[in-house]
Amino acid sequence: MRVLLVEDEVNLAEVIRDGLAEHGMNADVEHDGASGLWRAREGSYDVIVLDIMLPSLNGYLICRTLREEGDWTPILMLTAKDGEWDEAEALDTGADDFLTKPFSFVVLLARLRALARRPPTPRPAVLEVGDLVFDPAAVSVRRQGHEIGLSRTELGVLEVLMRAGGAPVSKREIFARVWGFDTDVDPKIVEVYIGYLRRKLDEPFGVRTITNQRGVGYRIVEPAT
Repeated sequence: MRVLLVEDEVNLAEVIRDGLAEHGMNADVEHDGASGLWRAREGSYDVIVLDIMLPSLNGYLICRTLREEGDWTPILMLTAKDGEWDEAEALDTGADDFLTKPFSFVVLLARLRALARRPPTPRPAVLEVGDLVFDPAAVSVRRQGHEIGLSRTELGVLEVLMRAGGAPVSKREIFARVWGFDTDVDPKIVEVYIGYLRRKLDEPFGVRTITNQRGVGYRIVEPAT
């Protein structure tokens, strides 16, 4: 397995590189963001490990840039302790997984193996379906150039639909990913929020993009007038 590690803490980077070598993994190491981005563009890696706080370019910018360029190499981001917002932004910019510092090396190995087993999966930083554009990191939704205000829950439902790439998503999956199963909320709430999204995203523009597939679930498609 070939790994690119971009970490500015030199001692930590050397420990990780040596540990990976002991387990048959070849790691290239860079200590600043600009060099890390150059290496990611020039090399061919099974997994990229990015620290967030880096000189010159931070991990978010590197991840977003690679995704915008169509590079879907799995990315694991190293986030700060108790960094909920770091974790959320890492995923929003296109990372596949994150690990909070300090971390167990055994867990790091397991995460890297799991990512390497997955086929590269597009995780664009900005989601687009026709003229509907959603930037999760900026919390911005636009259609035909108009900004649309959505609640946090509406944004969550929209992201699930848009990341499905036009495939239908069941009500159960939407509920699990937005509300979680450990809640007293009635699962029928999904239907309510689908209605909210249609009234905000479709009806004012005279289009029908959020559709339901009987017995399967909901999906979002190119605009149909």
